Amino acid sequence: MTTRRPVPADLLHGAAVLLGGGAVVHVLAADSDQPRVALAFAALIALGQCAGGALPGDREPAPVATAVALAYALLGPLHGLPTAHGVLQVAAVTAIGTAAGLAAQLAGRAALAAVRRRPRAPLGGLDAAARRLVTVSFAALLFQPLYGSGATDRLCGPAYGALLAAVAALAALGDAVLAAGQQRARTGLRYSAALDDQLRALLGIGSAQVATGLLLSLLAGEAGLWALPVFCVPLLLAQASFRRAVEVRATTGQTIETLARATEIAGYTTPGHARRVADTACALGRELGLGSRELTLLEYAALMHDIGQLSLVEPVPGGATALLPDAEQQRIARLGSEVIRRTGVPRQVWQQVARLADPCRLDDGRHDPTLPLASRIIRVANAHDDLRTAAADRPRAGALDPLDHLRLDAGRGYDPVVLDALARLGRRGHRAARCRPAD
Repeated sequence: MTTRRPVPADLLHGAAVLLGGGAVVHVLAADSDQPRVALAFAALIALGQCAGGALPGDREPAPVATAVALAYALLGPLHGLPTAHGVLQVAAVTAIGTAAGLAAQLAGRAALAAVRRRPRAPLGGLDAAARRLVTVSFAALLFQPLYGSGATDRLCGPAYGALLAAVAALAALGDAVLAAGQQRARTGLRYSAALDDQLRALLGIGSAQVATGLLLSLLAGEAGLWALPVFCVPLLLAQASFRRAVEVRATTGQTIETLARATEIAGYTTPGHARRVADTACALGRELGLGSRELTLLEYAALMHDIGQLSLVEPVPGGATALLPDAEQQRIARLGSEVIRRTGVPRQVWQQVARLADPCRLDDGRHDPTLPLASRIIRVANAHDDLRTAAADRPRAGALDPLDHLRLDAGRGYDPVVLDALARLGRRGHRAARCRPAD
């Protein structure tokens, strides 16, 4: 199965620089329309950029800046008076406001680093800034020629609103397509999985961003520029809520990392086993097309897959549960899932752990459709690490390669699809990486 190749980040950045630079030069040479209005929008875009921060789902880190820029792209009459700023002025105002905001962020981080005497934090948001300029210009290209030609004058209120909504929706979809390409290049996800992530995220802060842009363009047309800062407040509150979600997710990840080490500290598993299994599981998940949310849940389950060993009177030799009978593996998995269930992690995590030792096929030979893919992935990753550790501790001449050993039980204990993915990773010399950045 082939996937679409991502849009290279350098290409998008280069396109944004050329578009923004060319638009600014053109506007300066031809004189801008209503410069005070343009300055007001540029200032709000800069403030929105400064107020930006990390948001879940690899989404736009400065939604207020994008909402204001989108409002300018969709702006028709202002307080009942016609405007004529056009596509290039929209691109120029967006570029100037974004550049000013990024410069202010950079200066602020430099000053903070000097006060704390620490290395300056890297400036993020460049990918999102490039996407903003391209997608807002695209929205202006769809709307401004219609408005400038007078075609929108013949539309009644609902039809005019529907036109704005359609243009904003197309721009949001275009942004998701570009963001998926950037996420694919950054994380190694399949493009289809990255696009699915971005479309899901579009239902969250993305929808609030688009709705705010629409609202601002309509309210500015009726009430004037004073409506812009007032009606940005709800989006700022939504941004704060999403930022809080990032902090909660980071705390959850740190808690799970700590809990996963309990079996190592107690001597039930070898040092680093849980982390190695999680990293291998994440690499397999990417290879099999899982999205970022599914990969995060997979990592949580893989880190805690051996918690059930704490119920054993005597540790398993070397912590190698893969070498135990199936019934004992299933008992340990069920006990572990009950412990994990009480930690407050998402339901899918303890369900994946509960089923990770179940056979892939039913008694009649049919594939078990209820067995989660994550459970099948973790079982292969765990067994592979157990066998590699055992082989390193007790090398034997003529012993099977761990992957070949797993293939002996392919189709029942171990999913052949997951084993094939493991083989592909091995042939490429792939090094497993974490599903999420280290906290």
